[in-house]
Amino acid sequence: MNGPAAEGVRVAWESVPAAVRAAIEEVCGAPVAEARTQPGGFSPGVAARLRCADGTRSFVKAVSAEANPQSPRLHRREGQNLAALDPVIVARQLPVPRLRGMVDLDPWVALVLDDVDGRPPGLPWRAGDLQQVLAALDRLAGALTPAPITVRSIAEMYARAFTGWRALAGSAGKDRLDPWSRAHLDELAALEPAWAVHSAGDTLLHTDVRADNLLLTADGEVVVVDWPHACRGSAFVELVLFAPSVAMQGGPQLADLLAMSPAGRRAPRQDVAAVLCALAGYFTHQALQPPPPGLPTVRAFQAAQGEVARRWLAGFL
Repeated sequence: MNGPAAEGVRVAWESVPAAVRAAIEEVCGAPVAEARTQPGGFSPGVAARLRCADGTRSFVKAVSAEANPQSPRLHRREGQNLAALDPVIVARQLPVPRLRGMVDLDPWVALVLDDVDGRPPGLPWRAGDLQQVLAALDRLAGALTPAPITVRSIAEMYARAFTGWRALAGSAGKDRLDPWSRAHLDELAALEPAWAVHSAGDTLLHTDVRADNLLLTADGEVVVVDWPHACRGSAFVELVLFAPSVAMQGGPQLADLLAMSPAGRRAPRQDVAAVLCALAGYFTHQALQPPPPGLPTVRAFQAAQGEVARRWLAGFL
């Protein structure tokens, strides 16, 4: 693997307050007999596969605002998205885990979901795994256009996040930039706002696809997990947002990745350039910030993706 791993600070099931565990067991329908913590991902909380006393299995993700004040909000949003999407998941047999229930006991929020018997993609990326993932993303794009649930547009969802170059141009942080970014900062800040127009569309997007948000099952299915950032946009955007992590973790470069998907092949060059500019600015700016509470490794992960995205962006300017 060429880049840092997506790793957070996991909390053991036994460390969850008894009242929260009891509420989760009520959703499961039986006491928990075994809980196995799962690696990967940045959430500073519980991520565990549960085996209950009656033999049923579930997956639980739970977090406390005491670990990170923003994480419960993301869990709530994901729960709302999955609850709204559930009839579509069932009707169209989508590769998305179903929500069984949500527990909201301040300061804790927990989601109880179907347990997926799968493995993350092998890293460095293997050609076969990547082809399966891209086929699953193509399938989702087809099934989720037009967006079947009410969510914000991608321009609304990332209006504050995708301002990295402009924020750097107006701050002392630009002194910490790499030489290429410093030399082109005014040009990048001027191009950045165009991303909102170039990303517009009516496909329901995940917008946070990475290896740690994917599970490959023994029967060849790819299940896409973690849906708090779902929004509406053009299908190719999913691929551009996914691409830096793929390249960082031993996979193909942006042009090759786009060529592997119909949505990527159809994407106009200027649309790709605008979205890539905003993404590179986001990673570059975020990597210079202090780590959020409970997420000590995320800045290194963002910095590595930013380096990849800037290298690609240089080829568009």
